[in-house]
Amino acid sequence: MSDIFDNTILCKHCNKKMQTAIVIKNGFRLRAVRCKDCKNQIIHPEDLKEYADFQNIKKKNFKVKLRYVGNSYAVSIPREIIDFMGEQEKRMSDMVNLCMEDLRRLSLDFK
Repeated sequence: MSDIFDNTILCKHCNKKMQTAIVIKNGFRLRAVRCKDCKNQIIHPEDLKEYADFQNIKKKNFKVKLRYVGNSYAVSIPREIIDFMGEQEKRMSDMVNLCMEDLRRLSLDFK
């Protein structure tokens, strides 16, 4: 199946060939085409959908339990978040980085 951006796309304002570009939004690399003359741009529909999915998850407030496991505490990460991250990174490692950001704020890094 071919990608829509594999074809020549003409600007609807200038009727000139648009050039490929990358738009960065909140760490997302969105594929786009941009007109050099009028600066009109079109972002790839699949990338827009993934970005919209991210915005929907970001708006949610998940309530999770803090559990005692052995000599440590554990927090479960909702499957919805893991599924989304899996789609983004295709391959996540089992190890995550955990750090203290503020007095009452922890940060997980899945890189």
